Amino acid sequence: MKQDMILILDLGSSENSALARKIRALGTYSEIYPHDITIDEVKKLPNVKGIILNGGENNIVDGLKIDVCPEIYNSGIPVLAFNHDAAPCNIKIENNSYDDDTLKKFIFDTCGCEANWNMKNFISDQIELMRKEIGDKKVLLALSGGVDSSVVAALLIKAIGNNLTCIHVNHGLLRKGEPEQVVEVFGKELGANLIYIDAVDRFLDKLAGVEDPEKKRKIIGAEFIEVFNEEASKLNGIEFLAQGTIYPDIVESGTKTVKAVKSHHNVGGLPEKMSFKLVEPLKFLFKDEVRACGKELGLPDNMVYRQPFPGPGLGVRCLGAITRDRLEAVRESDAIIREEFKNAGLEGKVWQYFTLIPDFKSVGVKNNARAFEWPVIIRAVNTVDAMTAEIAHLDWALLDKITARITSEVKGVNRVCFDLSPKPTGTIEWE
Repeated sequence: MKQDMILILDLGSSENSALARKIRALGTYSEIYPHDITIDEVKKLPNVKGIILNGGENNIVDGLKIDVCPEIYNSGIPVLAFNHDAAPCNIKIENNSYDDDTLKKFIFDTCGCEANWNMKNFISDQIELMRKEIGDKKVLLALSGGVDSSVVAALLIKAIGNNLTCIHVNHGLLRKGEPEQVVEVFGKELGANLIYIDAVDRFLDKLAGVEDPEKKRKIIGAEFIEVFNEEASKLNGIEFLAQGTIYPDIVESGTKTVKAVKSHHNVGGLPEKMSFKLVEPLKFLFKDEVRACGKELGLPDNMVYRQPFPGPGLGVRCLGAITRDRLEAVRESDAIIREEFKNAGLEGKVWQYFTLIPDFKSVGVKNNARAFEWPVIIRAVNTVDAMTAEIAHLDWALLDKITARITSEVKGVNRVCFDLSPKPTGTIEWE
């Protein structure tokens, strides 16, 4: 079943994601596109039943107030304008109050959409699309063992079966015990075609001395591509590379009217020298929708509700230039906080929690002697779609216990701090 679609055209709003999620919550699929999309491009998209012009504070580009292509207004597709002085259209609202009544009237009455957006239909559509796109060719998947790559693997297994080969790269930036767990679960229990690559020294040597977080992300992303290219050359018939790109990755990487928050290693396509074609079945899903997709596919809860983990791994939690000793301190302190949250019954109740260590030291006292060591920063947040986040309010007794364990068990650490910043103003990750 092909789902009806409502297009959101970005005319400077910072609330595009919130609007898209609200439309999907009403049962209709929605995607965000730049304001200057052409009518020909619109017509190539499947089942577009309506267009929403979403104006906002970022509506000046190169000194001019932006508008959509004039043909949009005369396309015969119903148009709703929020907070935008548009040409005559079906409905015009000069604010960004996305109330359900207005949206329902436009979506279902004016546009005639059906409430057919759900995970069962999404999975069916994606499997059909991937079978048409891939055919009998073979696919490589970067399998980290996180939620996104696991759901991609499950979708691809349903679509193409044994034509999927999973590659797990241990780049030295994974959480404690993760490489072993990935091999056990996917290689042994699920019987996937799994190749394990030990590339710890290769990645850490490339990252030595690099302080800038964007440079670190690009190095990690580029090295991943090199690893996959090398492994693909050893295999026959590989034409596609699957990635767990999700919608927040794309949105945060920037649009014409919204500056990039940060680059993502899996956004922006592949370099020309790579012969792979990309397969990204989750690229229009928000994080909670990815989890719902995993549940619909029958993945176990401990996989579906696993802690989110950035593509660059602990590389963006070992702030500044990565050193092996500080990286190990991040890994050990992260293991402690995850263990204590589980013991406190907070696993699955707090959306994401982790530790990070900056590249500076402070004076402290350990064993009755001066200790010039690192601080560990705890980050714990709750969110629905990773676009905004609130601080998790933790019990002081839990924080006391975590602090005592980290300062006594993690080498090179003498302080523990708690990050109280929501998103915005802070992003969930520090880098």
